[in-house]
Amino acid sequence: MPNRTVITFGTFDVFHVGHVRVLARAAELGDRLVVGVSADALNVAKKGRAPVFNQDERLEIISSLAVVDEVFIEESLERKKEYIVDHGADVLVMGDDWAGKFDWVSDVCEVVYLPRTPSVSTTGLIEHISSLG
Repeated sequence: MPNRTVITFGTFDVFHVGHVRVLARAAELGDRLVVGVSADALNVAKKGRAPVFNQDERLEIISSLAVVDEVFIEESLERKKEYIVDHGADVLVMGDDWAGKFDWVSDVCEVVYLPRTPSVSTTGLIEHISSLG
């Protein structure tokens, strides 16, 4: 059986156990895991705020994980198919909050939506931390 490359994308800001679990589950679906880390500008465009940690710091955090083989900066949601092809990915993994939204790339790879870790979200953590101050 040929090696399978899995690709996933995310901001991975305020890194938490939900991130660890989704990356570990994604890695189990193939032999190589490639992670697109959302650029600061993309995060502002899609979430309306800058990440707590800048893209270089987030790249460093994700690249330090044993399950991750390669990281790159994701600059545009519309370029998903291009990133998939460029990195030779066989499987795209996204959280199930994106269910159905990336089926349009299924002509170039398998698309898998994984369940999120219940009760853990970066936005929730940021809001909780802000309320403490």
